[in-house]
Amino acid sequence: MRKKEVPESVKIVGDNIREIIKEKNLKVRHVAHESDLDIEALRRYMLGKQIMGIDKLIRISTALNVEISELFRKL
Repeated sequence: MRKKEVPESVKIVGDNIREIIKEKNLKVRHVAHESDLDIEALRRYMLGKQIMGIDKLIRISTALNVEISELFRKL
């Protein structure tokens, strides 16, 4: 049995996180540390390979110093 496809919206949120990190010239490891996440978990989120819970989204937006709605732009 194959795993279910990750929804396109998850991929878009991951792209948004990656873009914000790039725009702010941040390091992924710094954002992971500030979000209290494993760096590999953050990378999976950024690649749209894993669905994030609301708690993770809040921690990531806080670490990026953006409103959580910024993570949902282009949806």
